[in-house]
Amino acid sequence: MRALVIGSGGREHAVVEALRRDPDVMDVHAAPGNPGMGSIAELHPLAATDGAAAAELARQLSADLVVVGPELPLMTGVADAVRNRGIPCFGPSAEAAVIEGSKAFAKDVMRAAGIPTATAVVCERAADVQAALDQFGPPYVVKDDGLAAGKGVLVTSDRVAAVAHAAACGKVVIEEYLDGPELSLFGICDGEIVLPMQPAQDFKRLRDRDEGPNTGGMGAYTPLPWVSSDLRDEVTARVLRPAAVELAKRGMPFSGLLYAGLALTSSGVKVVEFNARFGDPETQALLAVLDTPLGGLLHAAATGGLSGVPALLWSSDAAVTVVAAAAGYPEAPMTGALISGVEAAEALGVVSVHHAGTTLTSGGQLCVAGGRVLAVTAKGSDLQEARRGAYNGIEQIFFEGMQVRRDIALRTTAVQS
Repeated sequence: MRALVIGSGGREHAVVEALRRDPDVMDVHAAPGNPGMGSIAELHPLAATDGAAAAELARQLSADLVVVGPELPLMTGVADAVRNRGIPCFGPSAEAAVIEGSKAFAKDVMRAAGIPTATAVVCERAADVQAALDQFGPPYVVKDDGLAAGKGVLVTSDRVAAVAHAAACGKVVIEEYLDGPELSLFGICDGEIVLPMQPAQDFKRLRDRDEGPNTGGMGAYTPLPWVSSDLRDEVTARVLRPAAVELAKRGMPFSGLLYAGLALTSSGVKVVEFNARFGDPETQALLAVLDTPLGGLLHAAATGGLSGVPALLWSSDAAVTVVAAAAGYPEAPMTGALISGVEAAEALGVVSVHHAGTTLTSGGQLCVAGGRVLAVTAKGSDLQEARRGAYNGIEQIFFEGMQVRRDIALRTTAVQS
């Protein structure tokens, strides 16, 4: 099998790495890719949102599978363009991807499908915002209706800040605050069948103890020893499958990765959000411990063949991912800083360094090119060992202004020890 991965982020790097481990995948390409992917895949200069160019590249490569990673290419129809050329593609249509691209649309799907979620109001006028804030009270949850790279959600008890965020976004969804811990559950979908992955938890706030602004994610770990063994089946039955059925009913069958962000509230599991692609950084941790070969799995989903795929196989190991972010992230990331120590981290032999916001200078030096710069993922026989490995790896890496949370998976490992 020859595979082409569209995108340049950490999750795409992890997908490329996992595809390379599949014995049935003989060749992996990435477009546009990043410096980290360049050592394990052939890179091709390409705008990730250019569907026609992606489809033509896939044709030229005789690709058997195309994986579209980021949300914006999915929303702009890159997967549609590839499929229209008769090439198997893992990634939903532009229509189905709106479940991530519009919070209001996602709420409508959940309402129609009877999926448990927070009560919400869609607001486009200042007066409606004020009324919704009155209705729900603090803490206020204000979500940009559109794509915001994981930074469009504000949870605050400061009403002035909530009103200002709503005004800056335009169309927003204001909803009740959901108590309880959050986690992620991914479903591999082929338009009808849904195969769930195991749960993971990511850390959205920039700083330790969940302080600071929301980010795209500062770290993640899996498995979650504090969730019940039947949670995966419950979420599949009550959330993932109903969403897939509802989208198919609307004439937009979902083929790709359906991501459910969940809150374990005092009144049961409720959906916080849906995404239409692999989540970052949960993907890095999950793929590190997925034993089912990834290429065959994604090809089966892309060709409507999941009915012939058994339940996913998982390693008994744990995995922890720690993200290194640029100075100024998430508000105004500072780029250009030189990065050192990646080779030293990889030389430890227990970690993978997944690049995201990196590039090479004209002299060939690795430097910062985005907000979340890279992530270190380590496996271990348990979460304590995986966590030690990930932080040992991140300690080898340096760039000016590097921001790292020091408490990824800490609370869970403290309870276990």
